[in-house]
Amino acid sequence: MWRIFRPIIGLQILCTAAASLLSAWAAGVHGAISAALGGSIGVVAGLAFAALAARSKPKSAGEALYTALRAEFVKVVLMIVLLWAVLATYRDVVAIGLIGTFIATVLIFTMAVFVREK
Repeated sequence: MWRIFRPIIGLQILCTAAASLLSAWAAGVHGAISAALGGSIGVVAGLAFAALAARSKPKSAGEALYTALRAEFVKVVLMIVLLWAVLATYRDVVAIGLIGTFIATVLIFTMAVFVREK
């Protein structure tokens, strides 16, 4: 299972680094920090999903569906809590950097559907 998510997490980290550099150029230090935080939220949520999915050994399609839904629920709740925490505590947040990088990493995570297990 980790073989599927490893390249996706790597792409998320690469996207976060690129967005942080772009945001640093466009909005300075706070832009870079905001982009890094937004990307980190997507990466952490993706890792939580992968960890929950990898732990399970479903014996039926129903168990596999339950595992996927539970992992997705944890991922979404984690995203909401982390976004709230950043927006509530970081006074100089650059919203476009935070939200833009967060959305990019979430979209990259959906690419895991296209990775084939060998």
